[in-house]
Amino acid sequence: MEQKIKIVLTGSLIAAKPAQKATAASLGLRKIGDYSIGETTPALLGKVKVLRHLVKVEPVSTVTE
Repeated sequence: MEQKIKIVLTGSLIAAKPAQKATAASLGLRKIGDYSIGETTPALLGKVKVLRHLVKVEPVSTVTE
């Protein structure tokens, strides 16, 4: 099972480039404070890299019993 990460939008998309806005929309991030949880894949990490100055990334601890 892959590790999951939480991506939180911390910066405004008003002055962002169109490609950055589209990437944020593909992650489901619209307003500051919105967050998305996803599995750590190369595609997701590439999206985070495009938005690295606008987002905060945190690992998500999953407890399985």
